Amino acid sequence: MANNNYHEEQNKQNILKMRAVLAELPPFCRDFFRGIQESTSSRTRLAYAYDIRVFFEYLKNTMPGLKNTDISEFPLSILDEVTRQDIEEYLSYVSYYEKEGHEITNEERGKKRKLASLRSFYNYFFEIEKIEKNPAVLVPMPKIHEKEIIRLDPDEVATLLDLVEDGSKLTKKELAYHDKTKVRDLALLTLLLGTGIRVSECVGLDLKDVDFKNNGIKIRRKGGYETVVYFGDEVEMALRDYLKQRETIYAQEGHEEALFLSLQNRRLAVRSVENLVKKYASKVTSLKKITPHKLRSTYGTSLYRATGDIYLVADVLGHKDVNTTRKHYAALEDERRRRAADAVTLRED
Repeated sequence: MANNNYHEEQNKQNILKMRAVLAELPPFCRDFFRGIQESTSSRTRLAYAYDIRVFFEYLKNTMPGLKNTDISEFPLSILDEVTRQDIEEYLSYVSYYEKEGHEITNEERGKKRKLASLRSFYNYFFEIEKIEKNPAVLVPMPKIHEKEIIRLDPDEVATLLDLVEDGSKLTKKELAYHDKTKVRDLALLTLLLGTGIRVSECVGLDLKDVDFKNNGIKIRRKGGYETVVYFGDEVEMALRDYLKQRETIYAQEGHEEALFLSLQNRRLAVRSVENLVKKYASKVTSLKKITPHKLRSTYGTSLYRATGDIYLVADVLGHKDVNTTRKHYAALEDERRRRAADAVTLRED
């Protein structure tokens, strides 16, 4: 196996999955995906393909004239037969449906993404004048009701890291592996909590991406661009300890450059990190469902409370739009504004 960059490998896998989905879709869909290739990532295109496949499966099951027609044989003209009401009913359908024995649900965000995929799909063919109507644009986007951000409190962060170090509260079965993984786990969790990087960015790190001279790591953001995120002394110490251990590990072929390795000496997967976080966090708090993304929220909260600079938080977290950050940390902004009420004295006593 070639020692490919993690992101290149992910891109290849997405392309292969995309080809498999396209084989099930009508030929005209290929025009759409070629049309958006330069402006989207392979991951985005794959997500669009999955969404469009679900839409066509729904049409096949609900439109009388399509029941006996294979999806790959749908004509482009079918898009003009779809009405606004059809799309609204489709969004209602994806709230809950069953496929191949699995129950599938979509809440507000899932339905919003599916409608966004359809809008992009319809817009493409409407703009090149291959269809006469664009019903997708007539359907309003589902309103997203923001949930309170779940994050670890400072004492919970300290307890979590202590737990990783000493293994307290772990089961006998978990302790059997803990001695082999605790240095790696501490470095990984300290890095997530000390930089706010995404779990996909974390598992994609190579050894050469760590720069102790400037205390920075080079990561690949969503969208494909590279940037450097800087870390403090605690992260440096945890990473140095792990790298001493990492030098003694012989990675499997193709995984030699990976920073974080599994017990099988392969690059750690996103799902593995999710399970790792769940294992430790469940021992710290039973009231909060802690995921790697919640560690990211914990970092963002700490950074905003320390600096009060929402633009800095947006930049460090890799949010393209500061309004996304502002929306997530609105409660903290309100907290700061309330403190401002007592910050100015008009008349001395």
